Amino acid sequence: MNHTRNTRREFLTGTAAFSSLVLGGCTRQPSPSGAASDASAPTGPADVTLHIGPVLADIAKEHVISTMGYNGTVPGPLLRLREGVPVTVELFNDTDGPELVHWHGQIIPAAVDGASEEKSLDVPAHGHIRYQLTPQPSGARFVHTHVMPMADLSRGTYSGQFAFVYIEPKNNPGRYDQEIFLATHEFEPFFGAEEMEEESGNESEAMEHKEREARQQQGKANGREIGYQRFTINGKCLGYGDPIRVKERQRVLFHILNASATENIQLALPGHQFQVIALDGNPVPQPRMVEVLELGTAERISAVVEMNNPGVWILGTPKDDDRQNGMGIIIEYAGKTGSPRWIKPPKKQWDYTIFGNNGNAPNPAQTIPLVFGKINGGQGGFNRWTINGKGFDEKAAPTTLHKGQRYRLVFDNQTDDAHPIHLHRNSFELTNVYGKPTSGILKDVVLVKGFKKVEVDVTPAMDGLTLFHCHQQLHMDYGFKLLFDVI
Repeated sequence: MNHTRNTRREFLTGTAAFSSLVLGGCTRQPSPSGAASDASAPTGPADVTLHIGPVLADIAKEHVISTMGYNGTVPGPLLRLREGVPVTVELFNDTDGPELVHWHGQIIPAAVDGASEEKSLDVPAHGHIRYQLTPQPSGARFVHTHVMPMADLSRGTYSGQFAFVYIEPKNNPGRYDQEIFLATHEFEPFFGAEEMEEESGNESEAMEHKEREARQQQGKANGREIGYQRFTINGKCLGYGDPIRVKERQRVLFHILNASATENIQLALPGHQFQVIALDGNPVPQPRMVEVLELGTAERISAVVEMNNPGVWILGTPKDDDRQNGMGIIIEYAGKTGSPRWIKPPKKQWDYTIFGNNGNAPNPAQTIPLVFGKINGGQGGFNRWTINGKGFDEKAAPTTLHKGQRYRLVFDNQTDDAHPIHLHRNSFELTNVYGKPTSGILKDVVLVKGFKKVEVDVTPAMDGLTLFHCHQQLHMDYGFKLLFDVI
């Protein structure tokens, strides 16, 4: 199957058979063998069980790849949870090295968040661990490995270790007829030449002269970059596997996840528009209609499409090469046949602020500037990445934040690369995007384009170590991360 689908009725009644995950309170530490080591460990059957291990994924006609995944599939199984209802999670590692399972977008204790920088529990090689969590907040989240692969392109988020996590809200109007989960991912990575990030719309009358010069200078000595041979949606290349079958006049709710290791993407469905209702799982203040979706690495968008243009269509990327190499999926109306149609959408710049409220957010108690820098072609030919002039140092003391205090983080991107910026264990509110004030948009990843600034406000709700990083795997591996300690 090319996609995960739920009817409105199934969604509203819930599917108890779907094991789900959520994190709320770690109840034990593992022993060296991975077994429970104290009396407080959760007992009885686990609500969620994930096996990390080798997968042979059939992604295109006569094309099978070998990767690592969850429960023998790529993507892993859809995990449906209920907001605020604790679950017991059991993780088995069938690989030769320790693994980390990160519950992206959830507000949970550091011990179970799945990041080594936060001193989270890891899953020992050929071992297992078990703990209890409480899922929050509601909406589209996901789970993925948090191993730092460095130059090993078979590990980390280059692999197939990712799966949707959907936390059902306590109240849901269910104003749709069908629910579809789509996760994009690229396979068969290789080291290649740098490609300049293509803008989705025209820049305001010219980039400033100094920015142009900086781009040219940075581009001269850039280090190794990643390319891919195959592009997939739900583990299948375009045209392979089942289409998404719809009926005329249906309202289809799409949850879309960019599960790439390094790629920021755009998606369009010709002849249709997306009504964006949530970003990163959080309902937006102002749902808006758009023709093209843009998702940085690890971003999620929930959008409703009214099926009012019968035919056979391609939902895919406007980038022709990537689409031809697999980044798309067929949408087929009932009773319609023929070759799927693709019409290139007009270029238009993605604007987070159209989904927010006008006006300014409340003043923060403290503003923290975070300047992103790049050192070209470092050790091994890899660029090095810095925050406020320094790469990540695991021995350095973390930056202290106080629980319940409102902070404004200023993301000042002084590089030519776009950076999908992620803060663990919190949601943040967008307050200014490229000079345009906004409020009310809650996210856990924001894409900061080259030589741009984005400001976000965060009020830490849970104490403990909290990782901040670029979600582009190559950037994170080579220095682009910072550790906070919430007290």
